[in-house]
Amino acid sequence: MVTKANVELLKEADGVDWITALKAPTIKKLARSGIFQPSLFDEQNLGEITDVAEFPGERLIVCRNPLVGAQRARKREELLAATETDLEAIAHCVTHGTLLGADQIGLAVGPAIKRHRVRKHFEVTITETTFTYTRKREQLATEAALDGFYILRTSLAETDLAIADVVRAYKNLEQAETAFGSLKGPELQIRPIHHRLEDRVRSHVLICMLAYYLTWHLKAAWKPLLFTDEDRPVSPDPVAKAVRSPAAQRKAQTKRTTTGQPAHSYPTLLAELSTQTRNTTRLHGHAHTFQKLTQPTDLQAEALRLAQHAPVVR
Repeated sequence: MVTKANVELLKEADGVDWITALKAPTIKKLARSGIFQPSLFDEQNLGEITDVAEFPGERLIVCRNPLVGAQRARKREELLAATETDLEAIAHCVTHGTLLGADQIGLAVGPAIKRHRVRKHFEVTITETTFTYTRKREQLATEAALDGFYILRTSLAETDLAIADVVRAYKNLEQAETAFGSLKGPELQIRPIHHRLEDRVRSHVLICMLAYYLTWHLKAAWKPLLFTDEDRPVSPDPVAKAVRSPAAQRKAQTKRTTTGQPAHSYPTLLAELSTQTRNTTRLHGHAHTFQKLTQPTDLQAEALRLAQHAPVVR
């Protein structure tokens, strides 16, 4: 998410454009104003709207994913039902006189209604001897109408990037998230940084970035040996869930590559390669030594061949 302050800085930068997503309160505001009408997307999942007053010179692209909408609706109902179960137990105690006093009832209700983070959807009434609760039906209906919707905001003109390509470009954010995961994960371990001087911290981060650059190339070169989709199809519907190619699905099912070798993840492939060693040998009675590499396995040989012939992207 790009904050308003950051967008203002980007506007001042020459030749910089951005794609970001609106947060939920802003989407609700657009719906209340009538600029965004969810009912118009019953038969389509992609469209473009404009808000000249709030977002002058920018494009707002509305996307609707029914699968995400159904998931959110199901999750909301589960949380509401779980909260009602807790509240019903308290109401039972109040009804049978084992819990009395508005203050004591309130102390019991507070944690129960906050536990599943749906407090805003309940109307609660507490007296000295009674406790009742109801769902805010109208509020729930308003929120449910926005299930599955997200709105992208971009400074790119349609001549620069078509509406479908804006969605695809935004979804490529997963590549940046994967990169951060590699940097912070066990592969590169950018943290903790045991440095105090600024230049040394910068050097440490630079080395980790160069290491990730190498990791990215290795993963690209080793796609035939990994579970990675070698030829991921481009869906004509940019909003729809991405699908894997038939070859990648066969990899996942059989745990084998197209050549019949066991398919690997990146860490397991590195572990396999780490078994190849270089031995330093010295004959008895002689001071001279020589080095010899162990004979690589078929998998190790193929991995080295792919790495040597991989194209370099700068």
